[in-house]
Amino acid sequence: MRQRIPLRLFAPPWRFKRRRLCALRLAVCCVVCCFAVTAKHHLADSNSADQASSTSISSERARYGPFGLLDHRSSYGQGVFPEPFLVDDSDLEVNEARLDWFRSGLANSHTDLIKAEVEKGFGELTLEVEAPFQRTAVGGESVVEGMDNIDLGARYPIAQYAASDGSFDTTVGVAVEAGIPTNSTVSKNAEWVPKIFNDLRIGDHFTLQSVFGYSMLSGGGPDSGLQNFEYGFVIGYTIPHDELPIPGVQQLIPVVEIDGATQLNQADHGINSVLGDIAFRANLKTIAGIQPRPGLAFVFPVTGAAHTQTHWGIYVSLAFEY
Repeated sequence: MRQRIPLRLFAPPWRFKRRRLCALRLAVCCVVCCFAVTAKHHLADSNSADQASSTSISSERARYGPFGLLDHRSSYGQGVFPEPFLVDDSDLEVNEARLDWFRSGLANSHTDLIKAEVEKGFGELTLEVEAPFQRTAVGGESVVEGMDNIDLGARYPIAQYAASDGSFDTTVGVAVEAGIPTNSTVSKNAEWVPKIFNDLRIGDHFTLQSVFGYSMLSGGGPDSGLQNFEYGFVIGYTIPHDELPIPGVQQLIPVVEIDGATQLNQADHGINSVLGDIAFRANLKTIAGIQPRPGLAFVFPVTGAAHTQTHWGIYVSLAFEY
């Protein structure tokens, strides 16, 4: 007996044609999709390669100076680093004038130091001149005063590194300071201080300035021949106006400083005197091309040797960028 095959397993010829046409369309769609995906990945890889090449080119073009050790992307000289109080300045300054007053107290005496300073930039080189006047009163009776050394200084960056994503950059440089005695009661010895420095920026807020120097005194004063290792650190945290909208203030920068000196010879060999301060500097809005940058610091001794010379101090600074 012949077995009957259900008719539902078969289909009319026109249905086969329709299925073939659908299959053909599906195949074409698959080919087009595969081609599109492949082209998209190829284009993405090409764009990534182009971007990498562009980044590489921009990185190469950013290098300049002797042996290509400097970098145009660096924050050095861009107003990112705050002007220090106790520690020597290390940033590039194009045009700056400062007037500082530092009053310190010790037992029944106090000392006032008033200093005028001018800094001028020539390319990457910064030159500075400082003229300080010192007055010390003991018990309201004895007063010693006079012009202190006239200080001439110069500094220059020698190497820079900037991250390609702008997350941080650092600058290493050299500096020198020469103190010219005025032969007053407080200025008898010449001073020579070669220094190295590093200015580091991390992110949009944090900065660290480090300065290390070797001080040598000469001349006819009682401290002639004295040698000191000097060091200083300036930690700053920049708060822009959009994060702290104080009227008239573009940036508010809380600052912490450590300023130390270790005596290397003579009777007090090995004595380490360290002062610290907690401060702030406010970069105000520019007026007629001049930007005032006032600052205030509370100074305190960190080591016992510093405490024998300074119990407390108030530092007022007014800098002008023009």
